[in-house]
Amino acid sequence: MATVDEATGPRPAGRGTRRPGGRRPRRGGPAALLAAALATVLAAGCTSGGGPADDSRGSTPPPGRTATADPTPSTAPSPTAAAGQVLAVKIDNVRAARPQTGLDAADVVYVEQVEGGLSRLMAVFATKLPKTVGPVRSARESDLELLRQFDRPVLAFSGAQGRLMPLIDREPLEAVTPENTDGVYFRGRDKASPHNLYLRPGRLLDEAPGAAALTTGFRHGPAPAGGNPAKERTVRFPSARFTFTWSARAKGWELTTDGTPTRVTDGRRLAPATVVVQYVKIRRSVYHDSLGNRTPYTETVGTGRAEVLRDGRSYPARWRRPAATDGTDFTAPDGRPLPFAPGQVWVVLAAAR
Repeated sequence: MATVDEATGPRPAGRGTRRPGGRRPRRGGPAALLAAALATVLAAGCTSGGGPADDSRGSTPPPGRTATADPTPSTAPSPTAAAGQVLAVKIDNVRAARPQTGLDAADVVYVEQVEGGLSRLMAVFATKLPKTVGPVRSARESDLELLRQFDRPVLAFSGAQGRLMPLIDREPLEAVTPENTDGVYFRGRDKASPHNLYLRPGRLLDEAPGAAALTTGFRHGPAPAGGNPAKERTVRFPSARFTFTWSARAKGWELTTDGTPTRVTDGRRLAPATVVVQYVKIRRSVYHDSLGNRTPYTETVGTGRAEVLRDGRSYPARWRRPAATDGTDFTAPDGRPLPFAPGQVWVVLAAAR
């Protein structure tokens, strides 16, 4: 488990103003207070063990590792999340970044395509906060559309393409990077840079905001009628492969990434209760990486087909998200809402054909 020195003293006020309107939970309502209280209890028991060793004290890395100092301290204050703000973290997903830390505590994990056909994850935390999350990597333009469904979310990422940063600064979110915060990130000793940057969520949020902050549009409930028995489902990106295998013992879909069982750093296998394969349009954006490769833009507003995996069955579905400020509705072919199983949800944003 990662050793984390907790911040002391008062936290400065967050930046920005709250976006008006929208279908958002607000502070002080009975449902929000109840959810926050429940989340506090859950968060107290969730420490997502097996995290990386903290290298922020200048320890010498083991042979073959790259020594990387903590980011240069900034005089900018660390933003403080208001009640109802989810924490979204961009997480590295190449082989060198695995196993990741804290993924098992996320309520929702989005799987996105990035340059070279590789994948990156955006983990959303509302009911639990692990001590450590990572490795943290850079943001993409698609993240901004995806995040507008939440009420001023906190987005933790390690940077972005230079031309994209001004756009991020104008978004209704709290941007948390190593450059604009103190004591929130550290470099671990478990992996080589750049795959060793980790986040301490407890330095950003005093407690988990609660389930009411998850304005995703997802419904949870008993398994619907219909569907087809399913033991396994594989989703392919140009340079990545995800296989979900139903496990009655785990009550979830055990994940294998690029042919290797996917585990967090304490050895536990990731097995989300619900897997959604959401077929979307993926086009080239105007931004590119340092090698000149165009960044894919994943469109999550609109309609399309989907597949929902839960309880060992596969359900054909349609998805609908009228505007970026809306959540996404998933329905059966007859138009009835398609509920998800209680527990973690993985949404794989696959290219429509």
